[in-house]
Amino acid sequence: MHRIYLDHASTTPCDPLVLEAMRPFFFEQGGNPSSPHAEGREARKAVEDARAVMASFIGAEEGEITFTSGASESNNQAVFAAADALKDKGRHLVASAIEHHSVLEPLHRLEQEGFEVSLVKPRADGIVRSEDIQSALRPDTILVCLVHANNEIGTLQPVEETGRICRQRGTYFLVDATQTAGHLPVNINDIPCHYLSLSAHKFYGPKGVGALYIRRQAKGRALILGGDQEHGRRAGTQNTPGIVGMAAALKICRQQMSEEASREAGLRDEIIDFVLKEIPSSVLNGSRGRRLPNNAHFSFAGIKGEDLVSALDMARLSVSMGSACTWGRLEPSHVLTSLGLSPAMALGSLRVSVGRWTTREDIQYFLAQLKSKITGLR
Repeated sequence: MHRIYLDHASTTPCDPLVLEAMRPFFFEQGGNPSSPHAEGREARKAVEDARAVMASFIGAEEGEITFTSGASESNNQAVFAAADALKDKGRHLVASAIEHHSVLEPLHRLEQEGFEVSLVKPRADGIVRSEDIQSALRPDTILVCLVHANNEIGTLQPVEETGRICRQRGTYFLVDATQTAGHLPVNINDIPCHYLSLSAHKFYGPKGVGALYIRRQAKGRALILGGDQEHGRRAGTQNTPGIVGMAAALKICRQQMSEEASREAGLRDEIIDFVLKEIPSSVLNGSRGRRLPNNAHFSFAGIKGEDLVSALDMARLSVSMGSACTWGRLEPSHVLTSLGLSPAMALGSLRVSVGRWTTREDIQYFLAQLKSKITGLR
């Protein structure tokens, strides 16, 4: 029997059509986009065509798209750029307590440099209320950070309402759309933000490439220096094959997003219904209604999540406890403890995230194995 991959929230396999779009730029059209010769011009055109696709996808202008190595770099650049540009206006920043570490760790670095950071906790359903963020704002607040969908429990956050609050106050706003772009509509006309980050490998594109939307009026300096690429916002030779692949992946997502989300939500709901009915002492983490279509996240009493993941791995099933960026750490997830879960329940967690090629037969096999493994471990 083949292995069944149910960890799409960590990364998605590259779509074969994306690979085909990238192939020429590894071989026949391998020029540097900054070179003046024909090969360079071809590569430059490919990069700018991809930029137009990215801009159209989120409703931005082409000049507002900066290509990066991924969402972690994008988030770092946005946080540090805003702090540097606005430090004379204020030194206070606000973020949700369930941000990705690529936001939280730059914020911690700024704290060491004399900035103040206020973290806003979610309610028990895993959703941060916009009114709670508003209450945390001060006259010297310069940046608010709110993830569009949490990468562990999949809860959708009120980025539209929060963006309107920030716009009214003139406060910069960063949205981490890593988990939503390509899966749900993401448009900066609906989400008034100054920065928005995404990563290609989360929507069936290649790893090692992402983008940062920077609103034209937003200020800030480059994080990587050494060249004038990306309008001076990010030095370094552009990853032409990766950029082309990211645009190709978004084109595919745009064509089938609605149908794909509906199918995945059906599989997700089948998982949730089974677990809550058939497995005693199980808890769904996060809101049932306001969550990603492909994400189901649970905690099981009397179970160590790492043991369960290993047992399922032996049964040819790939799942995770949560963020791949924190795998191997001994402490419980900051996301789960912020919901009020005990350390034991937080360490007994499991994230299941379905994808483009997941079948109902895959899910039926997974559920049978899940019940069996939990019974055995208990």
